[in-house]
Amino acid sequence: MNPKFRLPLALSLVVAAATTACGLMMPAKTPMSFFVTSTGNGQGANFGGLAGADKYCQSLAEAAGSTGRTWHAYLSTNAEGGSMTTNARDYIGTGPWQNAKGDVIATSVDDLHTNNKISKQTALTEKGAVINGRGDTPNQHDVLTGSTADGLSTGSTCSNWTSGGDGVAIVGHHDRTGLDESAPAKSWNASHATRGCSPAALVTTGGAGLLYCFAVN
Repeated sequence: MNPKFRLPLALSLVVAAATTACGLMMPAKTPMSFFVTSTGNGQGANFGGLAGADKYCQSLAEAAGSTGRTWHAYLSTNAEGGSMTTNARDYIGTGPWQNAKGDVIATSVDDLHTNNKISKQTALTEKGAVINGRGDTPNQHDVLTGSTADGLSTGSTCSNWTSGGDGVAIVGHHDRTGLDESAPAKSWNASHATRGCSPAALVTTGGAGLLYCFAVN
């Protein structure tokens, strides 16, 4: 080999090795970018605020093997105690989102709020499991949102997700049937208010303190 080609070749090999090493060190994004939490946190609607709910989504996702993503809970908050209003629709990234089995549930924020594919069969947990719904025992189809059908804050947020006792929250039904969001019983994110914020109150309403979690990147 001509000596003048040896150094460039050596350098190229070093660069290639470094690039490979960096690629191995950086976690790869997993396909799942949407899930419903498999369980509540045991404190009803009290997640320690919106940041705590995000942390809960993140921890469940990572425990299930999801890496390289940042997760946010689909929750709205209102302006109280110096807090800013947060509209859930503005807090979850831009999509598209798919469940643990690769089913696309929405391609964008607008699609999520007008034509999404959320149903009992697609609103899977981070483990890819189906959640109990209408007709199952116990029924756990209520999912906390604090939102209107358009993804805006309702003010019913269990004190911005810090109350596990007094207050109410708006919930949606993960097992809705049909696509008519004008019928409250069929709304994935704005079906009705809870009877309270405690674990017991959420159970009697038809839920277990579950959340919708979305990957924002």
